[in-house]
Amino acid sequence: MTIMHPLSKSKLLAYRQCPKRLWLEVHQPALREDSAATQARFQAGYQVGDIAKRIYDPEGKGAIIDVETEGFDGAFVRTAKLLADSRWPVFEAAFRANGALAFADVMLPEFENGQRMWKMVEVKSSTSVKDYHRDDIAVQTFVAQFAGVKLKSIALAHIDNSWVYPGNQDYRGLLIENDLTAETFARSEEVKGWIAEAQRIVAQPAEPEIAVGDQCYSPFECGFCDYCNRDNPQPEYPIHWLPRFSAAKREQLAEQGVDDLRGVPDDLLSEKQSLVKEHTLANTVFFDAAGAAGDLAPYGFPGYFLDFETIQFAVPIWKGTRPYQIITFQFSLHTLDESGHLSHTAFLDLSGNDPSERLAKALITACGENGPVFVYNAAFEPTRIGELAERYPDLAQALLRINTRVVDLLPIARSRYYHPSQQGSWSLKAVLPAVVPELSYNNLNGVADGGMAMDAFCEAIQPVTSEARKNEIEKQLLAYCRLDTFATVRLWQFFFWTQWVSGATMIAVSWLE
Repeated sequence: MTIMHPLSKSKLLAYRQCPKRLWLEVHQPALREDSAATQARFQAGYQVGDIAKRIYDPEGKGAIIDVETEGFDGAFVRTAKLLADSRWPVFEAAFRANGALAFADVMLPEFENGQRMWKMVEVKSSTSVKDYHRDDIAVQTFVAQFAGVKLKSIALAHIDNSWVYPGNQDYRGLLIENDLTAETFARSEEVKGWIAEAQRIVAQPAEPEIAVGDQCYSPFECGFCDYCNRDNPQPEYPIHWLPRFSAAKREQLAEQGVDDLRGVPDDLLSEKQSLVKEHTLANTVFFDAAGAAGDLAPYGFPGYFLDFETIQFAVPIWKGTRPYQIITFQFSLHTLDESGHLSHTAFLDLSGNDPSERLAKALITACGENGPVFVYNAAFEPTRIGELAERYPDLAQALLRINTRVVDLLPIARSRYYHPSQQGSWSLKAVLPAVVPELSYNNLNGVADGGMAMDAFCEAIQPVTSEARKNEIEKQLLAYCRLDTFATVRLWQFFFWTQWVSGATMIAVSWLE
């Protein structure tokens, strides 16, 4: 006799991504390791879900099903009772039928000729309807209908990232609804087939033999990737080290069994890719010192070295901001004068208020009127400065003058330098250990990358965070951002001075920290 496992919607979607993932989710869940991006997506979903309850039930008269406290059986029973009697919204309504179970984000009562029917709304933290959302809501609808729920309409609500938060906890307008009623009702037999096949997969005594492939990363990175790759031989020089090497070329080589740089034909490579291949395989460093120094020669003193830290909220918390708007909450600025003196200025606001205007004013003061402003990747800081100029017209002229002075060190690094340890990357964290090995982000305490900086900032601005913990976070954030700009100082020094220093040794000057 085959034992039927009650499959949740998330497990059915796991099956849709990869049957092996489904089997592991059921039989070996401890092997899953969710990435930081996956965890951040979950967190955004929770935040949007909480706001959705306030949007769809402004009077607070609706009911919330809590399976953790009520248990599965209690949740199913109370859901059925509420859907039979309630005139108010029901959140996290629980359904089970035909070997599957699902929890609906929002159920809204609608009355037609005196008959109670329901509108189901699935809420997503994305800014548009994705294909996998359609599978998601198709499963939800099938299970609810099979459980006997009278559904009148089906909608998927997602964030409107053009909406501006008016403040005072008024989130009306945050979500846009998309009516998916007709297409969702039409997929009933399709979903029924998914459930049957998923039950067959789960009933197998061993995991399906499915090779690692594109499905491992679409629509999201699977948490079992490390497990599934554990026995796969890894190439010594992986092809993915080639910068901007097209997926089509990778697939072409994979079909030929080529996964190592040594097997990649030179005629498939661009000039930059050829350089990476050559110096990686030879374990040699490429450095056009004269070219790098020449690139920097036109820029005088004082020199400013700038870096920002930013945050994005799916649900805005500050008046006048939009969902997922990038907000700068911190900057670090090192200033080098002609005599070789290096000074440092920092801005960090952990008050919980919108830091944007204060930061903009502090930045204008710190950057002075003249001298190059060095950044690493000019696609970022100047864009943020331009956004500040749009938000604060009275500061726009001064802010945009800073942008006219920006000099990007990334193109110089990309054109003039490559070390095999970079593995095809010119990110600052890849270049810095090669150029200045004594500087390391690994020595930082608490905050060592941008994602950790965002998490730390969010923790610090929470009202429940103690003053002692906030002070600790402040020190960690200041140290991290300071290292970013000091790294660009050392990179500038390496590029500008090395051609005149015997043996490519750093000039020993008094301003080094």
